[in-house]
Amino acid sequence: MDITIYLNDNKKAVDDFLDQALPPDSTQPQNLHRAMRYSLFAGGKRVRPIMAIAAFEAVGGKSKARPSGRDIIIPVASSLELIHTYSLIHDDLPAMDDDDYRRGKPTNHKVFGEAIAILAGDAMLTIAFDLLSQNKITRKVPPKTLIQIIQELADGAGHLGMIGGQVADIESEGKKVSQTALEYIHRHKTAALIRAAIRIGGLLGGALKADLAALTQYGEDIGLAFQIVDDVLDVVGTREEMGKDVQSDSSRNKKTYPAFFGVERSRQKAYDLMKRGIKSLERFGKKADQLREIARYIVDRRK
Repeated sequence: MDITIYLNDNKKAVDDFLDQALPPDSTQPQNLHRAMRYSLFAGGKRVRPIMAIAAFEAVGGKSKARPSGRDIIIPVASSLELIHTYSLIHDDLPAMDDDDYRRGKPTNHKVFGEAIAILAGDAMLTIAFDLLSQNKITRKVPPKTLIQIIQELADGAGHLGMIGGQVADIESEGKKVSQTALEYIHRHKTAALIRAAIRIGGLLGGALKADLAALTQYGEDIGLAFQIVDDVLDVVGTREEMGKDVQSDSSRNKKTYPAFFGVERSRQKAYDLMKRGIKSLERFGKKADQLREIARYIVDRRK
């Protein structure tokens, strides 16, 4: 399997759906919709929704060859991208990381102002849950499963997940932080939404209890590995590769894995997490090959 083709095909499917789901930028209020589309279509890789799709397929959900299954997973997976993009808009704000570039372009608040950037993020968060309430989903997904999916999305994005991790990250700046606290930050601000993506795909695909436990382990391991690699790339990457300013963590005195362990030990930690995450997929056989390749792609990426 060529993971590049798989990623590109699914990225296009998610992009096409989101293009139809969001109002055109001519819709009033125009500035809000322009800001939403500006960040959403700025070139993201769509890793989180693609991981949800791959988890859906791993537990027996219908694949690309059976389109009815993708009619369900694509809208649900796309809700994850809306939440991820909203978090990036807010994360870049002056009150948080105060970044000037994201995905190779000026950040949202640099183009549209802070107020519109905040509201664009708020609107994306709201639309994510609106997608899950639409008739095309509710008439095909059992109510119990849909409630579980909504709960997973809220948990992964909320005060005990991504937002909680971001708060801990902000509060740790300039302070002495333990390894335990560092792992808490990473597991919540990044890994929580990735874990949610994996679990949501599994739930929608009909995962058994043991399936969901295995997917959860994979999501937690690969989610943490993802953030460790991000930390490493902030040290060794270039702005051209990353599409944003690099070495920003050290400039804000943020605690990262390279700051604790150095670059090489951090890379080894990410690699070990990848191996453990892949091992957790043994029960799925070849149906989980996409998840295995995505794990390798995450750890080996240069941006």
